[in-house]
Amino acid sequence: MAKQDKNNQDNNNNNFFNNNPLLAFAIFSIVIIMIFKSFVGDGEGLGNMLDGGSSVTQTKTVKYSEIKSEIAKGTITSVKLTPTTIEAIADNDGRKTRFIAQNVPTYDKDLIPLLEEKNITYEGIMGGGFISDLLGSLLPILIFFGIWIFLAKKMSKGMGGGILGAGKADKLINSEKPDTKFDDVQGVEEAKDEVKEIVDFLKFPERYMQLGAKIPKGLLLVGPPGTGKTLLAKAVAGEASVPFFSVSGSGFIEMFVGVGASRVRDLFAQAKKEAPSIIFIDEIDAIGKSRASGGQMGGNDEREQTLNQLLAEMDGFGTDTPVIVLAATNRPETLDAALLRAGRFDRQVLVDKPDYDGRLAILKVHSKDVKLSAKVNLKIIAKQTAGLAGADLANIINEAALLAGRFNKKEIEQSDLIEAIERSFVGLEKKNRKISEVEKRIVAYHESGHALMAELTKGATRVTKVSIIPRGLGALGYTLHLPEDEERFLKQKHELMAEIDVLLGGRAAEEVFIGEISTGAGNDLDRATAILKDMISVYGMTDVAGLMVLSRSQNSFLGAGAVSTDYSEKMAEDMDNYIRSTLNERYIYVKKTLNEYHQAIENMTAVLLEVEVIEGKKVREIIDTFEKENNMESRLAHGAKIAKAEAADKQDAED
Repeated sequence: MAKQDKNNQDNNNNNFFNNNPLLAFAIFSIVIIMIFKSFVGDGEGLGNMLDGGSSVTQTKTVKYSEIKSEIAKGTITSVKLTPTTIEAIADNDGRKTRFIAQNVPTYDKDLIPLLEEKNITYEGIMGGGFISDLLGSLLPILIFFGIWIFLAKKMSKGMGGGILGAGKADKLINSEKPDTKFDDVQGVEEAKDEVKEIVDFLKFPERYMQLGAKIPKGLLLVGPPGTGKTLLAKAVAGEASVPFFSVSGSGFIEMFVGVGASRVRDLFAQAKKEAPSIIFIDEIDAIGKSRASGGQMGGNDEREQTLNQLLAEMDGFGTDTPVIVLAATNRPETLDAALLRAGRFDRQVLVDKPDYDGRLAILKVHSKDVKLSAKVNLKIIAKQTAGLAGADLANIINEAALLAGRFNKKEIEQSDLIEAIERSFVGLEKKNRKISEVEKRIVAYHESGHALMAELTKGATRVTKVSIIPRGLGALGYTLHLPEDEERFLKQKHELMAEIDVLLGGRAAEEVFIGEISTGAGNDLDRATAILKDMISVYGMTDVAGLMVLSRSQNSFLGAGAVSTDYSEKMAEDMDNYIRSTLNERYIYVKKTLNEYHQAIENMTAVLLEVEVIEGKKVREIIDTFEKENNMESRLAHGAKIAKAEAADKQDAED
């Protein structure tokens, strides 16, 4: 507590000097003058330096008449003259004394003849009088102060206002009155409904106060990156027509302890002056992380003081101060419990990724400012972009516009939007990357295996496109699976197993048609293993662990990861055995299917090697042609027959 009080006192001192720069300059100048005078003294120190130090034993300030008398005696050896002073060096048996006389009468015409008569060396030094002396005294101080200002400005970059104003938040706060409205925010209808109450309160606070209702103090917007949390906060301020103070959570933290707390105070003080108003803190997890896992030294101590000040400010709102605090984060699980208690951020609004209707609405909003062809079907684009956030959809529209402009098109076509989607999912196309004919043939068989299994396996997502053109960081080819219907939120066991079959199709095709496997299936095997591991340890879909949950996952919008795995070595061995045997079993089945459709794979590979890219429609045409030529059942009937046969085999094994 004592340490906190000391930090607050230091911050108040900083604010005092920052608000009174002239006083700070005066105090600083006085200190420098005192140091300068203590070094120079009465002119002795400077004179000794100019004359070589030990050659002059003492310096005396005397009257002009005394110097003239010493000249007459013959003790003076040299003289220096200025318009207002005379300096004479006397030599008495090797002991040199400097005589200095001020306010020398310039009308004395006998001085020069006297010096020549005594054969005394003399020289004249031009001077500027009082102004020159004054500048000579202040010049070192001004130079030193200039250096200090230069260094202070250098250090102020990143400190939000300089050394004396390190705690000021003015340069970190973006204050505005947004013109964003709720119509500009699409795809998050549930979240908009939640915040409309806040808008109504900011517009008509007296309506609630007369009923005795307390002001809602904080609302936390949580959700994945790019879903529009900041845009929604601006829309709240725009609808309510109130000032909007936005700041990033990381902007509060500095190397100096106490700076973050001071900036929080400044932020809330400004918001209260402009009330009713909204404070928006983006990425609040930068300062609001749980203190249970924090230390007590360095940056953690500064972060905790900033958090404590934020908690205190939110508690300090009066019932007559209509200031709402909105905050956004994609890591709500890391926030301190004190932030989430009732009276602070007790309301949490989920701003999730949009569904089909939301994506369609977002695409319409972002396509208003671009020229779309009349043949563009945004419904297809919305169906094929399941899992993308609003920022991703905006980027797809912009990428499509750039692609159309590159080819000098007058309008954005459907093909441009499809290419933009592929860039988002797979990466940039690299047509200039040179790969050998041998590698191209391996990739063609690999991708044909994926495509065939995707079309023949019940529960798998149908093929949208197959390409052997390199994309992204390391993909030499890809098979794109985009859902044709609305997105699915759940997957059944047979769908997970179908995904495994599709993943194994590439490696199996290499072995069946080339006779040797390559490193290209590494990522496929990793994903297949991960699916089986989750089926055992998380979903309870196998008999290995039954309904036991062996891995507890941490819920996070940045990706769920297992935080603990509580099982014995025996269980781990059973899991390994099950994963190994299941992969081997599915791999044998996939190779059998590929052999059965041997000529279809050869035909598909030949087309790929010729044109490099084929659409899903062409894949299905090749398979249907092969089935008809060999009097086989259609793809759907074949998939149903396989599923029925597998179920019968499993039942026989259990019996």
